[in-house]
This record gives sequence, structure tokens and C-alpha cells, in this order.
Amino acid sequence: MIPIVSIVGRSNSGKTTLIEGLIAELIRRGHRVGTIKHNRHGFEIDHEGKDSWRHRKAGAVVTVIASPVQVAVIEDAERDYGIAELADRYIRNADVVISEGFKKNDLPKIEVWRSAERHEFLCEPADNLIAIASDVPVERGVPRFDLNDIGGIADFIEKNILKRATPKKG
Repeated sequence: MIPIVSIVGRSNSGKTTLIEGLIAELIRRGHRVGTIKHNRHGFEIDHEGKDSWRHRKAGAVVTVIASPVQVAVIEDAERDYGIAELADRYIRNADVVISEGFKKNDLPKIEVWRSAERHEFLCEPADNLIAIASDVPVERGVPRFDLNDIGGIADFIEKNILKRATPKKG
């Protein structure tokens, strides 16, 4: 199984910005990164009138849209799949998966927290919280990184999630 780390936090806490930085840094270090973003409200990437939409409207349970540079799969979901299940079904050729938006899971989590928001934390160490990324020092019983310390967080992911400092060689 590909190692997975979840970046969790409240809306507008900076999760996506942190993930963007981590993707770039881990790729710079030679890792292949996959991501999974959960949207509890649903989303639509297939648009009415398009051929793929027509295939689905006719009853196809899965439609693959392919071009020379991208592939997308639109599939009926029987339920809200967990991160590990989604990674196993859809992610190939990655050294690590970073997930966003799955607040309730049993995988290792890094919580993004901003002091200006004044919200309670979402996770405890018992929830598999492994680190905090915040704009101020906080004590949660796990390592704390500054939100802008992308290199330090990437080091932490390599050591604790990837269990190595260099990527696999083919």
C-alpha cells in the first residue's frame, strides 16, 4: 500500500496552500506524489450535453475520458469511500498520497491551525495526529511546524510516513 498522510483543518485554514507546497517540495526531492481531495458536498466535472455526460445518462456506471495528456474516470460511488480505498482503487505510480478534506479517518494526520480563527483543534494524538502546522506555537503533544516550513514538514513526512529520506529507484 502507498503511504498516506492526511492534511486536516477547518475551512480556510491553509490546507490547500500547504499541500501545494508539499507536493512541489516532495517532487523536487524525487518523490512521486498523489493526492485525494474529499468534497462532502459533491461536485460535477461532467457537463450536460457532452459525450461523456450522454454516456452516463444512458446508464454507464463508469466512463473514462482520455486524451494524450490526461485521463479522468467518472464512476458511480456506492458510498462515501475511505482514503485508503480510494488510493487503492485509483492511485498508481506514487510514493506517497496526501489527502485533504477527510477529517475523520484513522490515518496519520497533520492538522493545519491558525490562531486568528480561534477554533478548537479537530484532532488529538489519539486520533493519529502526528504533527501540527500553525502560525503560532501550540502544545498538542506532537511536533509543531510553522505553516511556512515546507522543508521541515517534508523532512517529517519523509522520516515518519515514507520512512526514508530518498525516493525508491525503479
